[in-house]
Amino acid sequence: MANGVEREVGLSIFSDAELSEMSGIKRSGDHIEVTCGCTSHRYGDAVGRLRVFLNGDLEITCECTPGCQEGKLTPAAFEKHSGRETARKWKNNVWVIVNGEKVPLYKTVLLKYYNQSSKTGNGSSRSQNGRVVHRDEFFRCSRCSKERRFRLRLKEECRAYHDALADMDWKCSDWPYDKITCDDDEERASRKVYRGCTRSPTCKGCTSCVCFGCETCRFSDCSCQTCIDFTRNAKA
Repeated sequence: MANGVEREVGLSIFSDAELSEMSGIKRSGDHIEVTCGCTSHRYGDAVGRLRVFLNGDLEITCECTPGCQEGKLTPAAFEKHSGRETARKWKNNVWVIVNGEKVPLYKTVLLKYYNQSSKTGNGSSRSQNGRVVHRDEFFRCSRCSKERRFRLRLKEECRAYHDALADMDWKCSDWPYDKITCDDDEERASRKVYRGCTRSPTCKGCTSCVCFGCETCRFSDCSCQTCIDFTRNAKA
């Protein structure tokens, strides 16, 4: 190990110059690891290990106490877990050590791939607090052709929509929320425009609300092995 950088065989996603003064760096395959932390005026420093992936994903393993059970967290979740009083600004509040000083993530090169992913729409879509966002989707009944809204905030909700897409005979009575039939009115068009985008209430689809695949909407037990596919519903 030289200059605090531990090396493993794999892709170098940052140059030596970019990481030369950063503490606790470990290179590995498609990501690097670095010591990070978040400071609460009440509880002090919570320390963790930040993984920065080439696809833009950020993942923190919390090491605030030897018995911490939080596991892998997003930077926003780590910020909240640390007890930071001014949460929801993780780019400012989560820090790494550079030249012996705590430096906010936004002042380092570590967000380079995260920022590129946000601009191009590659990878998971995220809200401002770092959480993956999925807008509401509509699916058409095979019998009455009325469209029914599916909320996609939770993994269970994403699974219900995923399974509906795979069912060529899906009908209103299969709707997972309330008991309805084909006789129930379809949602008004004036309400359908509101899909839950965090950027714009009436958004028709953007990189803030359309996810291109994440742990919430991918299912390892499904033979399709892909994220939710909206193609069939769009052609209906």
